[in-house]
Amino acid sequence: MYAVIKTGGKQYRVVAGETLKIETVAGEVGSAIVLDKVLMVGNGDTVSVGQPLLAGATVTATIVSNGRGEKIRIFKMRRRKHYQKHQGHRQNFTEIRIDGISA
Repeated sequence: MYAVIKTGGKQYRVVAGETLKIETVAGEVGSAIVLDKVLMVGNGDTVSVGQPLLAGATVTATIVSNGRGEKIRIFKMRRRKHYQKHQGHRQNFTEIRIDGISA
């Protein structure tokens, strides 16, 4: 059984027991969260698609850790204009483990 969920402006295909990194979610490490924006649920040959969300479908997950991703370096330059700009960014994330899918 799998589901397609929407969180943090992105869509993920999830299966029970899988861990994934999503945008930061409020909560302590070890606490359970419920993701209720489920777009699609598949179970074998049957597929249920919402328009846009499935009513009554939820995905339960546990927060494994909170962290920051690798540093991304941004460099901007205009040739012959003596302009250079250096910038860096580290995106925050929450790592979750999918416990179950209910449709």
